[in-house]
Amino acid sequence: MPGAAAIVYNEPEEGRYSELGESKAVIGVLDEVKAVGKSLVELGYTVEYVPLQPPLAAAKERLKQIHADFVFNIFEGFDGMPETESIVAGYMGELGIRHTGCPAEALATALNKAKARELLKAAGILTPEYQVLTPSTLGEFRLSYPVIVKPLAEDASHGISAESVVNDAVSLERQVKKISELYRGQAMVEQFLEGREFNATVMGNKEFVVLPISETTYSLPEGLPKVLTFAGKWEPKDPYYAGTRAVCPADVDDRLRDEISGTALAVCRCLKCRGYARVDMRLDGDGRPRVLEVNPNPDISPGYGAARQARAAGMTYTRFIEKIVSLALESD
Repeated sequence: MPGAAAIVYNEPEEGRYSELGESKAVIGVLDEVKAVGKSLVELGYTVEYVPLQPPLAAAKERLKQIHADFVFNIFEGFDGMPETESIVAGYMGELGIRHTGCPAEALATALNKAKARELLKAAGILTPEYQVLTPSTLGEFRLSYPVIVKPLAEDASHGISAESVVNDAVSLERQVKKISELYRGQAMVEQFLEGREFNATVMGNKEFVVLPISETTYSLPEGLPKVLTFAGKWEPKDPYYAGTRAVCPADVDDRLRDEISGTALAVCRCLKCRGYARVDMRLDGDGRPRVLEVNPNPDISPGYGAARQARAAGMTYTRFIEKIVSLALESD
């Protein structure tokens, strides 16, 4: 029987992302909160909204005041402090609060792209070759161009633009310096794969199901690299926004579908995901999917990403939310 639910999320505020012109990714959480709340009410729950603000100690005290049957966790970290996403989930674990989505360990591991890559490689899961570089370690660069330069520990495409894909030493130095200065000291430099791009949402706790696969397609002006930029997600007037499209279900043959789905399942087991997570991949020169990113707390707003894939699987948005809740309440 439905009871009481609390939606925990980060209260949008002025911070580092605002200074970088990337605040839209933070503000976007409010659309997600509104949609989830509406669905929970439709399912018969009474809903309490719990926006969190720094400092962390105050956030923990606010969590202690929750008396709901469970928390629908949409907390993505305070502005400019993505590591707080896993810390808050950890607080919920300490306080014995049942919550939707992945546990703190999975959130923390996925945020550190290098750590996640090493775990995936150890499990035999294909990823692009990469290095973690700073301006002072550029002399150690050993990959072949083109490469893509990303922040080491960010999500929501923060720091990703057309300039992120580089083809020469001068551009590499410029971009590593920029990313290191703006995003806390280190850059992830990764072999840029130019094959087809896919993402798959996985749902489950011990038994996982892969929702219909999405393909990200690009129709861009000549000279722009095919990459999912921050502007492509958040800036309607940018050519990347108009030229980036999601196709779901993806047009793939049975072999490729099985390989993408199998990779997504292996990733979620490896990183100990629970509830739901999204895995992003790109095909290498041999047509094999390689894991680019793991997002254990993906955007579930209607019409985007995971919700789009749930719809392709035959679920209404409210049934998708109901499934997420049922996984959170499932006995261990």
